Amino acid sequence: MKFFHNEMARRGFLSVQFNFEYMEAKRSFPDPQPKMQALYRSVVQEVMQKHHPESIVIGGKSMGGRVASYIAANTPDVSGLAFLGYPLHPPGKPDQRRDAHLFEIQLPMLFLSGTADPFAERALLEQVANKLGSRATLIWTEKGDHSLKVGKQGDVPLIAAAEAMERWMREKFS
Repeated sequence: MKFFHNEMARRGFLSVQFNFEYMEAKRSFPDPQPKMQALYRSVVQEVMQKHHPESIVIGGKSMGGRVASYIAANTPDVSGLAFLGYPLHPPGKPDQRRDAHLFEIQLPMLFLSGTADPFAERALLEQVANKLGSRATLIWTEKGDHSLKVGKQGDVPLIAAAEAMERWMREKFS
């Protein structure tokens, strides 16, 4: 996330990064959804009050993106969602999909995903994007893992993903 936070800021976007309490405390199990959602809403509210952006795209890496998706539909001022490795299902359990709520969201959504991500089988994520229609943009990092990293290629795949995010944001919100 730090990479994308820095890249988006470098590209001229206001980028706000925060951690959920369980991450700050270095606990392996996430906080309850209501607690994470409340924190996320408070961050959005603070950004709106402090910076008054014309549009606000929320999202995050894995769980952060998932929490953003739960609050997007009923959080005023949210314009879109950007997911870095959306956790569509637990690894090895593609039948336990976490997508039903996405179809109720009437906002543009960007999915940046690796083709080797165990949390989002390619065919399943493509089905979700197709069902979302024009609201969804799906961009793959070939051989990318859940963090979009590819072997020993360093930041090269991440730079390509950041470029795709920038193009999407400028196209949708400029």
